Amino acid sequence: MKKLTFYIVDVFAEKKYAGNQLAVFRDSDGLSTEVMQTIARETNFSETTFISSDEQRDGGFNVRIFTPAAEVPFAGHPTLGTTFIIQKMILQENVERINLNLKVGKIPVELHYQNDSLDLLWMKQINPVFGKKLSQEEVSPILSLNKNELDSNFPIQEVSTGIPFFIVPVKTLHSIKNIQVNLEKYYEFVKRYNSNLASANADNVVSSGFFVFCPETYEEENDLNARMFDDYYDVPEDPATGSANGCFLAYLLKHNYFQQNALELRVEQGHEMKRPSLVFLKGQIRKDDDMDIFVGGRTQLVAEGEWYV
Repeated sequence: MKKLTFYIVDVFAEKKYAGNQLAVFRDSDGLSTEVMQTIARETNFSETTFISSDEQRDGGFNVRIFTPAAEVPFAGHPTLGTTFIIQKMILQENVERINLNLKVGKIPVELHYQNDSLDLLWMKQINPVFGKKLSQEEVSPILSLNKNELDSNFPIQEVSTGIPFFIVPVKTLHSIKNIQVNLEKYYEFVKRYNSNLASANADNVVSSGFFVFCPETYEEENDLNARMFDDYYDVPEDPATGSANGCFLAYLLKHNYFQQNALELRVEQGHEMKRPSLVFLKGQIRKDDDMDIFVGGRTQLVAEGEWYV
């Protein structure tokens, strides 16, 4: 019987039992894709990661990411949480940068320390790709919102920095709180929108996540509030979504939401799930859709154990 060392961490969390939960497995080289997927279903976190080896390869650590439903080429909180474990448990020394070799490519993570202890982790996401814009009439029934609750000053648009999300601007925190995903209309939309996906996308990444935001917040010191829904990948709601927040930052820059070409922001997420999360964003426009996109947050170690395969 093979035993794997695993850890549970809370990512984008200012304290334990907040943020987004993640299970991280070490020394997974001998595991099949099917076994990894089964383990991810067993943990039932929004994502579970597998570090192939404690040794670097091609300048980084090979890591695979799974939701309970499928493998994904990139995700934000798994990137930061896995990097945290690599620094704390594998390298056990203060380094300024760690690269993760993901399916989307090499993702660098910067590590910042306070009083010689790991504090903030920042990942640089790949350049954004802006997709189709959706109508308010198309989206409002999916979220059980009235059309006038959406902010017509800004578009509803698909954005990807490795995984696509539909960014949806809403006017008030009251509307954010009242969102209820209509699953029948949601799955009708996902099926229709992705009808030609298999022939167009080698990674078979389905466009299905809705990232909804507003300028009102629970905490006065934060800049924006957000929620993310992605039932297709068995994530009915996510308490903190690093990949989506990278797309979100690109969206804010492109559409001049704050009328600035460079931004540093605090985004709160997860309050409705009683897992308050804090995501730090910083970035700038270089030229057209060429952007620097950084997503950061803190990680808390919750548990360590052995998993029997």
